[in-house]
Amino acid sequence: MRRDEKLFLFVTAVIMVAVCCFLGMRMFYHNDENLSGDIVASEQTIPEDETEEPEQVEKVYVNIFFIGQNENKEEVYKAVNREYDETVDGSKIKFAIQSLIAGPKQTEKAKGVYSEIPAGTRIISLNETPGKVVINLNGVFETGGGTDSVYKRLNQIIKTAKRNTSKPVYLEIEGRQAEVIGGEGIMITQPLNEHSLDG
Repeated sequence: MRRDEKLFLFVTAVIMVAVCCFLGMRMFYHNDENLSGDIVASEQTIPEDETEEPEQVEKVYVNIFFIGQNENKEEVYKAVNREYDETVDGSKIKFAIQSLIAGPKQTEKAKGVYSEIPAGTRIISLNETPGKVVINLNGVFETGGGTDSVYKRLNQIIKTAKRNTSKPVYLEIEGRQAEVIGGEGIMITQPLNEHSLDG
């Protein structure tokens, strides 16, 4: 083999070794940034919970009976709606009687309603059991105003109570069941109902 042929083979071998080393090093120390294609996350992405819209709570109302006038200027009992929340106000009957004793609001007065229940009337107790409701008022309830006024205030109590509970309702004055109310001696039959004042 001639000298120039040996030199050619030697140079060729050196070049081949260099190329192999270069390719081997490139494969061993590759750069991730140069990879093509999609990168798959190693952990599954959990979607955020969808924000739930607050549930619309249906409003509940109780009826409170005050006194007003109809289109013919005649006095009538008028039911006023009051928004009621059981978690705040307790039972319907309790909330209704408390609202009745407190009297009409200014906005309701502006619409022409009023109450015959005397100022100073207060609830001593209101006991509700599975079988009945007992409303115990102080003695102010039966004072003043004359017979017509006493009839009206009793009807306000009766109508409000019967609209807001299906249980029998009894009225007490200062802890005693009311049988006769006021100076005129209005007779009451109990439990309260639409015929309690028929005498």
